[in-house]
Amino acid sequence: MTSRARTSTRRAGAPVPLGLIAAAGVVLATAAAVLVFPGVPTEFRLVPFLVVTAAFFVTDMVSLHVEFRRQTWAWSVSELALTIALIEVGGIWAAAARVIGLGMSMAWQHYAWAKAVYNLSVAVIEVATASAVLDLLSFGALSDPVSWLILLVAVLVADLIGAPLVVAAIRLSGGNPGRGLWKELLLPIGVVAPFAVSVGLVAILLNAQTGWAAVLIAPAAAAVILLFRRFARVSRQGQSLERIYDFARRIEAVQPDRDGPHEIALAVKELLNADKVALWLPPYLDEAPRLVVVGDGGTAYYEGPGDPDDVLRRRALQPGAGGPLLITAGRADAAEAAALARRGAEEVLGAPVATAAGEPGYLEVCDRRSDVVSFSEGDRSALDSMLTHVNAAIRQQQLLTQIRYDADHDRLTGLPNRQRLAAEIDQLLTADPVGARAGLVLAALDNHTEIVDTLGHAAADELLLVTAGLLREHAPPDALVARMEGEQFAVLLPGLSLAAAERAARRLREATSTRARVAGLDLEVTLTIGVAAAPVHGTDSGTLMQRADVALLAASDSGGGRVASYHQVLDQQSLRRLQLGTELELAMADGQISVVFQPIIDARTSDIVSVETLVRWAHPRFGAIPPDDFIHLAEQIGRIGLLTDRVLDLALARCRRWLDQDIALSVAVNLSARCLTEPDLVDRMQRALRRHGVPGELLILELTEGSVVDDSVRSSNVLAELHALGLRLSMDDFGTGYSSLSQLRQLPIDEVKIDKSFVLGMSTSQGESFIARSIIELAHNLGLRVVAEGVEDELTRKLLTEMGCDKLQGFLVSRPLPDERLESWLLARTGVRSAAPGAQHRRLFVRT
Repeated sequence: MTSRARTSTRRAGAPVPLGLIAAAGVVLATAAAVLVFPGVPTEFRLVPFLVVTAAFFVTDMVSLHVEFRRQTWAWSVSELALTIALIEVGGIWAAAARVIGLGMSMAWQHYAWAKAVYNLSVAVIEVATASAVLDLLSFGALSDPVSWLILLVAVLVADLIGAPLVVAAIRLSGGNPGRGLWKELLLPIGVVAPFAVSVGLVAILLNAQTGWAAVLIAPAAAAVILLFRRFARVSRQGQSLERIYDFARRIEAVQPDRDGPHEIALAVKELLNADKVALWLPPYLDEAPRLVVVGDGGTAYYEGPGDPDDVLRRRALQPGAGGPLLITAGRADAAEAAALARRGAEEVLGAPVATAAGEPGYLEVCDRRSDVVSFSEGDRSALDSMLTHVNAAIRQQQLLTQIRYDADHDRLTGLPNRQRLAAEIDQLLTADPVGARAGLVLAALDNHTEIVDTLGHAAADELLLVTAGLLREHAPPDALVARMEGEQFAVLLPGLSLAAAERAARRLREATSTRARVAGLDLEVTLTIGVAAAPVHGTDSGTLMQRADVALLAASDSGGGRVASYHQVLDQQSLRRLQLGTELELAMADGQISVVFQPIIDARTSDIVSVETLVRWAHPRFGAIPPDDFIHLAEQIGRIGLLTDRVLDLALARCRRWLDQDIALSVAVNLSARCLTEPDLVDRMQRALRRHGVPGELLILELTEGSVVDDSVRSSNVLAELHALGLRLSMDDFGTGYSSLSQLRQLPIDEVKIDKSFVLGMSTSQGESFIARSIIELAHNLGLRVVAEGVEDELTRKLLTEMGCDKLQGFLVSRPLPDERLESWLLARTGVRSAAPGAQHRRLFVRT
């Protein structure tokens, strides 16, 4: 099976010039010819010489091409012609016929001169090798079967000598094909070469008997050629399927934190052995339109694919295009030829890409990197098959973009949220720790509470949208407008001093003071504003936001509708927090710290599977203290461990009372990120379980995303040790942080809780339903259960159940209830099932 090396002339800076490789081939061929062929040529017979020359030409025209980057090699069924040439013309005339036939074939296929010279040299070496083997093994009369075997060995040895020479040329010219090339080289030699030699022998033997043998020889020779063509076709199809399979695996392995579009374009480029690939994606959420180009030599841009008026792009994206578009220079009309010239390309494959933006993207592949093989209908079909994987990968990337976007933005207004604002502040201040200045304006809508009480949440939301629009319209161009919580907004003013920030805040308040039509009424829009500035009031986001909040509280206490700046004398809230900190331990001892329980049910059976334990503080003077206030305070003063132990004891005591009634009901306890860094956490958990006599599988620890993906936690064994106690670990409020489901594969997490912000709007928003469904499917693929919190209506419950959500929690089931009210609720709303097969305790279910 004769092989020929083909390397692209478009390669720049190859390690060894092709001319030098060709020269080396000539030297080797000359040496082989001098050593093997006699000084006086054998008798020349014109007719046999012309016949074998024609045979070499025909067999070399039927080639199997295989590409590796810029290198292309080809195999032909020239063993048939070589067998006849060695017997009929022999020696140097066989080499001459091989050179002439192969030379005409390469001229027909437009080989570059250097490659043609090298391939001709390899051909001479192969003929010389076969001749040497015949002489060495004392080739005799063709009537002797031993001679047949010697001839087969001679041809196979010639093939095996030619193969390393092809590999050497590829490596010297800059390629590194690896072990796979040897398989591709040796397989056709072992499959087709013996058959070709046999047909050649039969042809010679028959021709010796009668001149009419050509009638029988011609069909046999044609059969060999057709067999090889079929083999080449099957080989190409197999290689195409294998490349598509490898492409699919590569695309599926793209990590969420990697540049997905770039990885996709690179994979397409390598699969189709293309010179360059462009992937254009339309704008999505807060991302601008994007053009990703991957090309040789670091090509990052070229004209055409990013232009919506480009003729090739328009034709590929038009409805009913019928799959990928293939445009070649030889068949292009005037407009298409101009588009190809614009790209500096001779052939282009173009296809639409499905995106979540509603507008299709565009994928374009320019020029195969081989100067012999061009794009064909097979490549068009391969690209069509690849598009399924490309579309899925793009949708997954955009889903992750959607999740991250939603984690950073307010669901109602689309503005950045508190988390995004904090990140922007820290980035701004850390970029220039010495000279960075920034003003932070915190604005509260004055009449928001009254509108909620009188007109309802829908009208209040409408007014918030109006306010957000006014702030965006009148804020400076470089300002960042964010939605905090409730009726509060924030405006980050980069580069402004405190005095300049105060002036900007007053102008902003005056510009936004107007009347808006809401719920059929003309409502007044007025803002109360607090101002803080960096670095005078703080050099990090937490300090700056806290002090702007103090200023806003001072402005509100003075009657509202004004602007106040932070000053130390306003910081009375710190005194209150200090007092709460000193009273926290006493509050736990006096019973001021209590818990409430919110039931969680199985989405399919309505069985009560667990209750979430939520902490409350009823202060004798300040009233109900928000949990976020005193939990954060406990973390800061180092009392979060004591508070967690208190909640855990109350939860396990409640679980034990149910066990005494022969009822198995899990209890869930929230675990602070700070607790995960305490060295004795696992021991305390184990002692608490033993003290109350509760098995570990009835305790669920709910962790925040930030605590789970924190580097110090992930590098420790605390999660694995907690899991080893038999308890279950749940990620709370999933979707509001920066983690991804793929990170959970590395952690012993049992379930995720979809944050209620994704659940509350499911009945009215297809986008939120899509996100919830995607999280459920991805979590199930990782073997995780899914809990949806914030379920408040039957339609949402039905949608979640159809999506396969495992557990439901929310006001539709029950509000958080203190112990005594929980018992009354259980008596009124639930029934008891007998123990499940293999279980020891009875189960509760919600009666419908």
